[in-house]
Amino acid sequence: MQGISVVSVVDDDQSSRIGITKLVRSLGFPAREFASARAFLQSPDLANTSCVISDIQMPEMDGFQLLDDLRGRGNNTPIIFVTAFPSEKIRAQALARGAAHFLIKPFDGNTLEQCITAALKKCNKRA
Repeated sequence: MQGISVVSVVDDDQSSRIGITKLVRSLGFPAREFASARAFLQSPDLANTSCVISDIQMPEMDGFQLLDDLRGRGNNTPIIFVTAFPSEKIRAQALARGAAHFLIKPFDGNTLEQCITAALKKCNKRA
């Protein structure tokens, strides 16, 4: 992936989505926000996204379905899953499906920055 690393934030909860997007931008990364997985998948920003931060539990299409859709398209963009409803089963499932990281809301900026940086390094190794 070349050029600017855009981080796309996908979360149906508006306050969480806005908060994460502001945090990503404060860390120096360009960010786009989407209220649903479908909105992200239909967006022209999909092609410019170098990392996705996605909630797991969303209506219509959850984070795991988003991951499956991306992989089905041959898109290997790293995904950082976030959730306010953690369980060991969900964490294990996220990591087994290939999530770059799994974070429990709320999380701090340093943790998010480390996750984004590591995900982008993985992405750049594939390019």
